[in-house]
Amino acid sequence: MRRTLIYTVLALLITASGVGQACAADQEGKILYYRDPMGGATSPTPMKDSMGMDYVPVYAAKAGEAPGTVTLTAERIQQLGVQTATVERHDLARTVHAVGTVQIDETRQTLVSPRFSGWIEKLDADATGMQVKKGDPLFVFYSPELTHIEAEYPFSHALNGPHAANGTIERLQSLAAPPEEIARLQKEHTVNDHMTLYAPADGTVLQKMAIEGMKFSPGMTLYNLVDLSNVWVIVDVYEQDLARVAVGQTAKITFTAFPGRTFDGKVSFIYPDINKTTRTAKVRIDLPNPTGELRLDMYADANILGEPEKNVLAVPASAVLNSGQRQVVLLALGDGRFRPQEVKTGMRAGDDIEILDGLKEGDKIVTSAEFLIDSESNLRAALQGFSPPEAKP
Repeated sequence: MRRTLIYTVLALLITASGVGQACAADQEGKILYYRDPMGGATSPTPMKDSMGMDYVPVYAAKAGEAPGTVTLTAERIQQLGVQTATVERHDLARTVHAVGTVQIDETRQTLVSPRFSGWIEKLDADATGMQVKKGDPLFVFYSPELTHIEAEYPFSHALNGPHAANGTIERLQSLAAPPEEIARLQKEHTVNDHMTLYAPADGTVLQKMAIEGMKFSPGMTLYNLVDLSNVWVIVDVYEQDLARVAVGQTAKITFTAFPGRTFDGKVSFIYPDINKTTRTAKVRIDLPNPTGELRLDMYADANILGEPEKNVLAVPASAVLNSGQRQVVLLALGDGRFRPQEVKTGMRAGDDIEILDGLKEGDKIVTSAEFLIDSESNLRAALQGFSPPEAKP
C-alpha cells in the first residue's frame, strides 16, 4: 500500500535536534550533546560523520520554554522555505472520493421490436452509433400480415361505413403497425405493400440487428436506441463511507479525457448490495451530457460532497505530520521559535482537515517547507530530535 506523502519540515526537525550553529551558545543555553545531521547518531564531543559533515550541537531549552522548542534565524527560515498559516474556523463539507465508469441511462433506452412479421427491404438506419430523431425512418419492410389486414379496410368502409372499418384499425393498432401507415390508410383507403418503420424516440443506435433482406419475426429486437443526452456514472464507494453518501448530494466528476474540466452530477440511487470481494457499494450519479462528449465506459473520478458542517476548527492537511500512530503539527511561536504539538484530527474535506484537540483558533502553524517525508520511520526518527536521547551518549 502506497504511503501518503507527508509535506513537512525535515530541515526544521533536524534543527530541533540542534542545528543552531548560527545562534550563539549563550542564547541557546548549555550544549547537551552533538548529533549527526544526516542520522540519529550522537556524540558528547564535536566530530564529523563519514561524509565529513560536522555533528551539530544540541542545546538545552531556554528557561520557561516547553521541551522541544527550537529557534531558527530569519535566514534559516528563508532557506527552508517555511510557510505558516493561522488556525481558523470555517465550514467543512465531507467529501467521499470514488471511481467508476460512464454507463447508459437505463430510463432512456428504447428497443425496436415489432409485433408483426415481415422482410426488411431497405435500411435507413444502417450503422451502429448512428444518431436518430423520433420519427426518422429506420427501414422499409414488406409484411404480408399487415397487408392482408389493410386490404379489409376499404371494403369494410365502403360496405358498412366508417364505424365498421374501425375494427380493422384496431387490429392494426394492436399489432403496433406504424401510426403513420394507419393515418395514411384512413385517408387514402388504399393498400400499401411497402411500409416504413420510424424511430419511436430520439437516440443513438447502440445495437443494430437489422440487416437488409432479413426476415424478422414478432418480438425480435432489431434496434437498441439509447438517448445519451443524460448518462449515469456508476462509482464504487467503500463500505465505511456509505453513511456519508445520500441521494441528492452533488458530485464533482473529472475525466482523464478532459483534463482541467469538472462536471456536476447528482447522486440519484445507492444500490442495496455490497460487493463481497471489494467491500464496496455501487452508487449512481446522474450526469447531463447535452453535447454527447461523454462516452460509455469512460473512466470517471468523482468527489461526492456531503452537507457542510458549520464552524469547524480546521488546518491545511499539509500541516499535519502523520506517523500512523499519532498526528503532529509544528506551532510557530514567533521570533523564529517552533514547537511540535500533538493533535487529534477528524474528517478531511478537500485540502483541509478538522482538528478535534491540540490547537485553538488563532494559533499559527507551519504548513509547508521544501522537503518531503514518505517514510514513517524517518518521521519518527526526526521527531525524536525534539527530546534528549534516552541513553547517555
